[in-house]
Amino acid sequence: MTTAQLRGLRPLLIAASAGIVAAIALAGCAAEAPQTPKTEPTKAAEKAASAPTVPGYDVGQFPPVPLFVLPDLSLLDTSASAFTIEVNTALADIPGVTASPAHCDGGEVISGNGTAYLYGDGSGAFTGPDGSVQNFGDGSGNSTINGVAIQNFGDGSGNYTAGDVRIQNFGDGSGNYSDGEKDVQIFGDGSGNYTDGATKIQNFGDGSGDYIAGGVRIQNFGDGSGNYTDGQIKIQNFGDGTAKVNGKTVKAAPIADVPPLGVFPPLAALAPLKSCGTILTFADGVLFDFDRSEIRADAAKTLDTVAKTFTTLDVAQAAVSGHTDALGTDDYNQTLSEKRAASVVADLRDRGVKTELTSEGFGESRPVAPNEIDGADNPAGRQLNRRVEIFIPAAL
Repeated sequence: MTTAQLRGLRPLLIAASAGIVAAIALAGCAAEAPQTPKTEPTKAAEKAASAPTVPGYDVGQFPPVPLFVLPDLSLLDTSASAFTIEVNTALADIPGVTASPAHCDGGEVISGNGTAYLYGDGSGAFTGPDGSVQNFGDGSGNSTINGVAIQNFGDGSGNYTAGDVRIQNFGDGSGNYSDGEKDVQIFGDGSGNYTDGATKIQNFGDGSGDYIAGGVRIQNFGDGSGNYTDGQIKIQNFGDGTAKVNGKTVKAAPIADVPPLGVFPPLAALAPLKSCGTILTFADGVLFDFDRSEIRADAAKTLDTVAKTFTTLDVAQAAVSGHTDALGTDDYNQTLSEKRAASVVADLRDRGVKTELTSEGFGESRPVAPNEIDGADNPAGRQLNRRVEIFIPAAL
């Protein structure tokens, strides 16, 4: 296929402008309170200890209804499995940790692309190997390249099929995505549904939404009030500056609305890229308490598994990085991220890991989702940005 022919595919893949804003708690662990600026622990933090808290959150606070997350479309593989996760299965089975292929650009690791694509304004064109292309001259056409089939109907709508992955774009801002595990429906009016196994998210487009995963239930009523329960802690936030935690009344800021969904995202950067390694992302609240850099005692199981896996796989080197959201000052966030990364390295070394480990903090400089949307706070985005990652380079 010639370069000119490949460029001709660009209209086939540019969907409506992105801006999906809803929620899923898949990444992050540097946990600051959603509406409370970060400060060094004070009497307020000591007072918070008098009431039960959700791990990683301040008193009366709980995770937002999470963001919808799709795979990194730039990591399409040419094999039969459209979204091949090039990670060892042992790395993909660590409790509280998400393993994903790493995308590198000029030696720099790019994390969170699957989320970042949902909020950008990017567009892209397919530039894959040779295949068959039909262009009907009226803006419509079909192509099949390495088993990837694309239909463009010339009115902004179209279909994409590759293995278990199917994308339907209806051209009016609505669309569907499924890959055999995840199902995402975007209705184009700010509402939508997300299902991944037992995890279910509903965004009603009016500031309200629901999240259910295992024994956790989050309800946001869109007026500053909402409920949280996980079987041990029950929080009722009344939206008036007060909340009840297991029946005890406490002061708590109202919760932010669930941002309405944007239009269906563009299919950008579909050229196959080789993964440069693996990124392990610790789930929010797994490692650290609110505003602290000391590893939680109940994180032992997760870190034991990481240490054992590193030893079993004889991992030669890995880089631990800390990341925060944008609340607080740049200097504070930078210091907190450095301390958290260093704590993870020290803990793994205490567990006898012989891997060459480095630590680095990036503060708020490498977000994977918006901290604000249209000037309004986005707690679900900040939740994804608060994270510790371990990058394991691919063997040369």
